[in-house]
Formats: sequence, C-alpha cells, structure tokens
Amino acid sequence: MPKPTARDALHDALLTLETREEVDAFLADLCTPAELRAFTERWTVARLLDAGGKSYREIAAEAEASPTTVVRVARFLKEMPHQGYRLVLDRLKA
Repeated sequence: MPKPTARDALHDALLTLETREEVDAFLADLCTPAELRAFTERWTVARLLDAGGKSYREIAAEAEASPTTVVRVARFLKEMPHQGYRLVLDRLKA
C-alpha cells in the first residue's frame, strides 16, 4: 500500500468539513484572500458556463474574470480528464 502523500492529507482534511462555516474557516486559514477570490471567480465561471445562454464575453463581465479564465474553465469543463467541475455541478443539481 503506497504511503499517503501531502495531497492525500489535504484531501482528508477537506473531507472532514461538515458546514459552510467550517469550510469558510478552513479556507480562510489555508488560502490568501487573492487565492480565495480566484477560486470564487473560477467557480462562478464554471456555473455560468454550465447554465448556458451567455457568451464568453458576458460570462467574463458577470464573473469579473478575464476572458482567459473563461476559456480555461471552459476547456476543463469540456476536455480535461479530471472532470472535477462536472462532478460537483452535477451533484449540486441532484
């Protein structure tokens, strides 16, 4: 059995969080304000892309994101093998 990695330890820590307040407290300690803004921006872009009906330019304006961020998130939604955005978007719809 392989030795757990530091990334595994982070995953395990995230999996212990049970409420929005707990997640907020952990992320506030873990991330800089700029990192949290970047996460929020990307997640907003992912949700807007998933909802459809808007151009990349409109999404960038609404999410206060760069067009490059919109394109990058769109690529991860469509092409990348991880499909992390898709997993969470679909679970939130269920």
